[in-house]
Amino acid sequence: MADAESALENEINPVDFIQLQEYIEYSRITAKDAMKEFHAGGKLVHHRFGDHTDAAGFALFLSSYLEVEDFPADLCRRLFGYFQRCEQSCVDPRLHTKDGGVSLKAVSCYFSILEDGNPRDKLEYTFKLYDKDDNGLLDSKEVDKIVAQMMKAAEYLGWDVTELKPVLEDMLKAMDVDSSGAVTLEEWINGGLNNIPLLVLLGLKVADKDGQHVWRLKNFNRPTYCFVCQNMMLGLRKQGLSCNFCKYTVHSSCANKNHTPCVRTFVRSKAEIGCSAHDWISADCESNKCQICHKKIKILTGQRCAWCHSMRHTDCVPLGSSHCDCGSLQHHILPPWAICAVDQADCISVSGLGETHLGNITSEGHFLQIFPVMDTNPLLVFVNPKSGGKQGKRVLRKFQYLLNPRQVYNLDNGGPNPGLQFFQNLQAFRVLVCGGDGTVGWVLDAIDKANMAIRPPVAILPLGTGNDLARCLNWGGGYEGTDLTEILKQIEESRSIQMDRWSLRVAPVDDADEGDPVPNDIINNYFSIGVDASIAHQFHVMREKHPQKFNSRARNKLWYFQLATSETISASCRNLKDCLSIECCGVPVDLSRLSLEGVAVLNIPSMHGGSNLWGETKSAEKPKTWQEVRVDPEALQTCSQDMSDELLEVVGLESVLEMGQIYTGLKSKAHRLAQAAHITVRTCKTLPMQVDGEPWMQPPCTIHITHKNQANMLTAPAAKSVGCLFK
Repeated sequence: MADAESALENEINPVDFIQLQEYIEYSRITAKDAMKEFHAGGKLVHHRFGDHTDAAGFALFLSSYLEVEDFPADLCRRLFGYFQRCEQSCVDPRLHTKDGGVSLKAVSCYFSILEDGNPRDKLEYTFKLYDKDDNGLLDSKEVDKIVAQMMKAAEYLGWDVTELKPVLEDMLKAMDVDSSGAVTLEEWINGGLNNIPLLVLLGLKVADKDGQHVWRLKNFNRPTYCFVCQNMMLGLRKQGLSCNFCKYTVHSSCANKNHTPCVRTFVRSKAEIGCSAHDWISADCESNKCQICHKKIKILTGQRCAWCHSMRHTDCVPLGSSHCDCGSLQHHILPPWAICAVDQADCISVSGLGETHLGNITSEGHFLQIFPVMDTNPLLVFVNPKSGGKQGKRVLRKFQYLLNPRQVYNLDNGGPNPGLQFFQNLQAFRVLVCGGDGTVGWVLDAIDKANMAIRPPVAILPLGTGNDLARCLNWGGGYEGTDLTEILKQIEESRSIQMDRWSLRVAPVDDADEGDPVPNDIINNYFSIGVDASIAHQFHVMREKHPQKFNSRARNKLWYFQLATSETISASCRNLKDCLSIECCGVPVDLSRLSLEGVAVLNIPSMHGGSNLWGETKSAEKPKTWQEVRVDPEALQTCSQDMSDELLEVVGLESVLEMGQIYTGLKSKAHRLAQAAHITVRTCKTLPMQVDGEPWMQPPCTIHITHKNQANMLTAPAAKSVGCLFK
């Protein structure tokens, strides 16, 4: 305990650093924007003294920047003390001597380094931050300050600082291409974009050094031991650190001490490709039987293979076979002996995906390349960590543990392209998207733009609110925490189907009209105008204004119910037929006989979180022959819906009440208006619209919907919707 207290007095400890990263991850404000409050007219200008701020200003800055009113006061004090020590020689004499103050430049740079961001933007911001005299040049003193600040950041990223300083100094000297003694903005950006150490220290998510643990804070709810000091985690909440990749656990005070390495994720020599081998790590194997001697394993005496999860006594590890078959998940895992570090000249070129992503480069600067394993379909996993409240973050960690961390991608870190780029030379692999319908659409768009020779089939782990596409493909209405190995088994048993995708083109009547930007030009699920889009738009506006009130699927549904109730009273979209006209393949749709508040164009048989607005078509009816358009009311009653038939269905909604009746089953379907291969909608006033759940307000316009292509989707076995609720 004394060691921990000493660490708190002298430095920010690993627990503090991880807490800070978690706060920054959920903040929507950048350090650069938060710093504007210290400028003229800002709320914090009275706390600025030259280039410094006092303790009160620092605390207010953290509260604003991290969007939390209850930021821990003790952590705030330790952070303030840290920045004081960094800039002791730069104290402004106007500051209170007891306070000391901290440098705004140091604070801004440090937090910017921890944020995600675009490399070019970060390089430009860092340049301007340290160009103190604003002359467009970094002189030697300014470069020295950059090196000093990056050294501090490097300590917390696990770098050997003694070796790093000369590397940084040489690197920054090399940027001075014309040997003028100063670095221009252009030299800084061009040199920085090609320098991995610099980009790492600017906060871009380069993969950690292989074998390095990735810590997170954890409260243990059962007796757990530290693998370094071998003592039990003590305290009211039994708080310590756990590695995301291997579950290695330590006290926070033991995190910087020597410990066994984390799992290897790739091999360094082509001679090792295909050479399967166990990767033994210290693990909590208590009460499990040893694979070799078949005796029970006692506390702290066992090891587990990271890939096949077999367990042995530490003393029995060398006695058994070293061959690893990756166990029950062998068809999904991308093992380390299938990934090799190669020189850039040997790396397969990539088309359509941009520059090689830093996450696919080793800390030594080698490129990682996949070498296919026979009879496997490795799973490329994309996780939206902000979907489903905190579910996304938990799912990300679980997959990083079950699979190779290099096949699991956080979509907050560069989107889908890094993963698609990494897997692009495989002939057979599957994609799993963990998120809502919007996340699925994002990944499908990326696959389109990648121009891959073979488009991988896509499965869904639903983490959003509505999850309509996931419902239609039998993945359920929402992940409820089931063991992810069961989900992986479902994917193994799934089958591939085709899903139509549609182009949405919106042409305003008057280009001068300022409406909201159209959120997407592709329809995967549905497009609608009117009452349901109005509710979705109100929900969207409220969530943007008060994100803390929309942090769970259940709470989101309650907000939808409340907004639907108010829309019932206001009926803001009554007489919708007077505001628009619809043509299907040139044939006008008659709306005169109906009193509608909404119109929906459907690609899949689910909307509003599980409503089938088109309704069921009796199986005894004759199968339809393909026709470009149908608008006859009687003929439409015999038309079934199919997401791969290159046809869209158009339905009309009378009110919010009718939407509720269909959702609860009190009514079988909405009003069938048309089935067609091409739809044109014309509006004469500003109306709420939505595409796949993304709403906006649209001034008068003409909308054209045409077929784009088909995506390969995976549908789960109908009888097994493990871990998911449909309503």
